[in-house]
Amino acid sequence: MPDSTEFFLDEGLIHKILRPLKQGKEASVHLCLADRDKTGHDLAALKIYRPLDRRDFHDESIYRDGEWIKDGRVRRALENKSRFGRVLQAGTWVHREWETMQKLSLTQVAPLPIALHDDAILMTYVGDLRMAAPQLRDLHPTAEDLEALWQQLRAALGLMLLNDVVHADLSAYNVLVWEGKPTVIDFPQAVDPKLNRNAEDLLRRDIQRLGEWFTREGLALDWEQIAGEIWFSWLHADLIPADFRH
Repeated sequence: MPDSTEFFLDEGLIHKILRPLKQGKEASVHLCLADRDKTGHDLAALKIYRPLDRRDFHDESIYRDGEWIKDGRVRRALENKSRFGRVLQAGTWVHREWETMQKLSLTQVAPLPIALHDDAILMTYVGDLRMAAPQLRDLHPTAEDLEALWQQLRAALGLMLLNDVVHADLSAYNVLVWEGKPTVIDFPQAVDPKLNRNAEDLLRRDIQRLGEWFTREGLALDWEQIAGEIWFSWLHADLIPADFRH
């Protein structure tokens, strides 16, 4: 059992691992019986990032744009992609996901982060004891439900931007749907649109990928125009009262 799992057990945040939920290239996710007194929940999801040599890292230069790393040794290691740099990169992705989920904690767009330890994040679970929330890609909604899902996701994208988050790898694979409500997951590559010069292009790519799924299911819209409208709304977000941003 990984040390990270032992940590959550020793801290009494979870009582036991119930079953695996997902086995991905970069991380695995497990359903846990949680301690309600300590977490506020009976069930929780534990995301454990895989060991360094088993992960499928992207070229993350477009995601790190705008980030200034003061320590020259660290900066050079990341740029040169040395083994030390890859170790740093691994930790960066875990902490970026944690920090992004914290940013979104009031929006109800993403799971709530509960606890962080080394290469693992404990978060709220979407689903029930019988089954986990399915991915958007596995659904075949009615026309009415399809429209409702898109309107909720459009609002979610706007809320994420208002909280300085562009997902940057969004598709029908990392949207969960439970009781008609979508939840966005997987944020290690998320970027801050105030800092990253690639943010607009990444947002457009996110919406285009989502749009491909919606189009296949029967909701064909001008996704490029929609992306432009959402980005324009964020550029003028100072016109939106703060009370409406969560």
